[in-house]
Amino acid sequence: MTYVVAAFYHFTRFDDPAALRTPLQAVCDGAGVRGSLLIAGEGVNGTIAGSRDGIDTVLAHLRGLPGCAALEHKESHASEMPFLRMKVRLKREIVTMGQPDVDPRAHVGTYVAPEDWNDLIAQDDVVVIDTRNDYEVEIGTFRGAVDPQTKSFREFPAWWAENAERFHNKRVAMFCTGGIRCEKSTNYLLGQGVSDVFHLKGGILKYLEEIPQEESLWDGECFVFDGRVSVGHGLKEGPFGLCHACRRPITDADRDDPRFERGVSCPRCHDETDAARKARFRERQKQVDLAAARGERHLG
Repeated sequence: MTYVVAAFYHFTRFDDPAALRTPLQAVCDGAGVRGSLLIAGEGVNGTIAGSRDGIDTVLAHLRGLPGCAALEHKESHASEMPFLRMKVRLKREIVTMGQPDVDPRAHVGTYVAPEDWNDLIAQDDVVVIDTRNDYEVEIGTFRGAVDPQTKSFREFPAWWAENAERFHNKRVAMFCTGGIRCEKSTNYLLGQGVSDVFHLKGGILKYLEEIPQEESLWDGECFVFDGRVSVGHGLKEGPFGLCHACRRPITDADRDDPRFERGVSCPRCHDETDAARKARFRERQKQVDLAAARGERHLG
């Protein structure tokens, strides 16, 4: 079976987001869909996977929520179920920036369709900024893009404050995986007085889906937050694995490194955890392996 993977977000006002959680969880469970959904007063954000009918059932429910009739989604496919469970969670923000005055419903940067993106970012007066986390940028980005080297999206405003003068008199083009981080980051830059702000409509995923590889300015893979770890052009599943200790992507070379221990550490996180934490990870991995030996799936 090939699983349909649907990624989406939608900014709208939910007066009582908590009241939406249980019915949405029930619809997902009943449809046999797994993944992660975030609900907040500002809207909904998530990635889910399941059968064609299951995905359609959940999307129909989502579009029936207040203000969500125009919710758009992006689809790809996975050869194996990329999620262990279905989680519907309440959050303060559907993507955390920590800026209470940022509101994408008010205004955002100019959307640029994938087919027009190459022409825009080739202009001399345009600076291209990758709004994703450092470990995402590490495995792929657009040629010539600025990497803020942030560990979380919450760090972006501080990075901009420290670096804004570098981009004086430049038009700013921004991109992220599916577009949601750019909804907030372009709104933020407009609020900071930057007049010409653009962002890639549909994000990297839409670009990789629509732009042929021979015409592409994308190098590498795109990190995705599910069991596939990464996708490439045509949204084909990539070659990366995942370190289940730090959730960063890993390669075959990383697995051959003496600092790699399955479920416990990889070359990037080996020195970030102490012996006690590694022992906890080791016990968790032991339980995962025991469950697998019994033909069961451990949820970690």
